[in-house]
Amino acid sequence: MKGFSEFTFLSAVLVFLWLCAKACSQPQQLQVPCFFIFGDSLVDNGNNNRILTLARANYRPYGIDFPQAQLLGFPNYIPPYERTRGPALIRGVNYASGASGIRDETGTNLGDHTSMNRQVANFASTVQEMRRFFRGNNNSLNSHLSKCIFYSGMGSNDYLNNYFMPDFYSSSSDFTVQAYAAALLQDYSRQLTQLYTLGARKVIVTAVGQIGCIPYQLARYHGNSSRCNEKINTAVSLFNTGLRKLVDIFNGGQLPGAKFVYLDSYQSTSDLYLNASNYGFEVIDKGCCGVGRNNGQITCLPLQQPCQDRQKHLFWDAFHPTEVANIYFAKTSYSSQTKSYAYPINIQQLAML
Repeated sequence: MKGFSEFTFLSAVLVFLWLCAKACSQPQQLQVPCFFIFGDSLVDNGNNNRILTLARANYRPYGIDFPQAQLLGFPNYIPPYERTRGPALIRGVNYASGASGIRDETGTNLGDHTSMNRQVANFASTVQEMRRFFRGNNNSLNSHLSKCIFYSGMGSNDYLNNYFMPDFYSSSSDFTVQAYAAALLQDYSRQLTQLYTLGARKVIVTAVGQIGCIPYQLARYHGNSSRCNEKINTAVSLFNTGLRKLVDIFNGGQLPGAKFVYLDSYQSTSDLYLNASNYGFEVIDKGCCGVGRNNGQITCLPLQQPCQDRQKHLFWDAFHPTEVANIYFAKTSYSSQTKSYAYPINIQQLAML
């Protein structure tokens, strides 16, 4: 089936922040009062389950390794917006939607989804509902939100399920790769500024990962099953460079009182890919579960038997890392002492502000 995107991922939605890796030896204290999540299938934990879309994974074997402990101290995962209302909103909500992107049309080849614009609108509705729990006291509500962490991971589908899908979208003929990155950043800047206006002050944004090396691309790139598609990697690098500059602009006074952190998931995925054996990975060019060349031509099917040695695989399916890989990403983002992974500070430092 041509054109599969990143799928909703219930087993490895631990990407980056949420999950304490199994290395956490004792319960963590709650470091922030709430956590709001925006993004695509890398962090969607159920918002797409009841809509008409191919971009969901509410079936086995997805969820086979889903853990509960989390680095920021939350006893349970942040619930999806689709089924969260009332007082539970105060602790945080996950608005992420598989196949979504910065641009509204992104991912429509897979069916319905909630774009970043709609995710921001949903957060605005959440803020409106939360006011009644603070008895209409906007100062108290804003004080609460200023202590929360906001995570936004967008952009992958704007390339995988938009720009590099010319049979379905016109963006590659409408924009050069440079102009497209600039257009995405302009839209994303507006969306992040809207979150700031609604109360976000501690904000994490992630770079687009090295998506030219995922099994989906390896299975399609000129019939070569092991060579990364550097055309895609080069294109997303333009976006990533601009996003880091945008973080500097936001932190430089454009959004007073805000602190943005840039997670360089491109660098971390590249380092893991190049040094896989150092981390115990033996298979880096095929999914643990999937169909066809590299297990990447069709993603993991319902009730399909996944590989038995998941800890040796870098990728779970055609698009997403395994739990072990996500634990590595989470730990490096949370407490990294180098600005090459988390810039200008790490997540632990952001939580302490």
